[in-house]
Amino acid sequence: MSFYEERILPHVINKACSLGQVMKLRSQLVPRAKGRVLEVGMGSGINLEFYNPDQIDMVYGLEPSEGMRRKALPNLNRSPVHVEWLGLPGEQIPLQDNSVDTVLLTFTLCTIPDWHAALLQMKRVLKPGGELLFLEHGESPHENTRKWQNRINPGWKKLAGGCNLNRHIADLIRQAGFELEELENLYMPNAPKIAGYIYKGVARKPETEGNL
Repeated sequence: MSFYEERILPHVINKACSLGQVMKLRSQLVPRAKGRVLEVGMGSGINLEFYNPDQIDMVYGLEPSEGMRRKALPNLNRSPVHVEWLGLPGEQIPLQDNSVDTVLLTFTLCTIPDWHAALLQMKRVLKPGGELLFLEHGESPHENTRKWQNRINPGWKKLAGGCNLNRHIADLIRQAGFELEELENLYMPNAPKIAGYIYKGVARKPETEGNL
């Protein structure tokens, strides 16, 4: 990775992803995780303070960026749950089939190059009936905002570490074979609409589905 990606971008992303309203949304979702958890795109460990240690066996933190893993050290030292790092991208999850109870995605799916392969990997490692908790930004349903998202996206990706403004998060999750159980959409207050349309919810791996 470049100097920008390893030394500068982690600070920028961490700042943007830890604003007050973002943290409020995290605090509503993360405590629902339980059992053995895979957090995809753990970043600087922003979510760690919100885990309920009484419900958690351990957390696998999947994070390919060495810069982000360095920045996570203070949060890891304060963490109420045990974390094991997995230094690989979302398309390569080094866990066994049906081995985790919960997968957590927060502002991560926008950046994974092969989102479909990554979601299939998440589904593979989830136990049947296991939950995918997601909090992501993505495509707006409003035409004018969506036009600007599509227009700006190529340049935005270059500056924001591969982040896409215009992915329809709910559709991507459905296409990977998850059953969408809960979905809340909103514009995040005080955020630009192009980057502030939120998808928050719960999807489940079908009980009867076999391994991929």
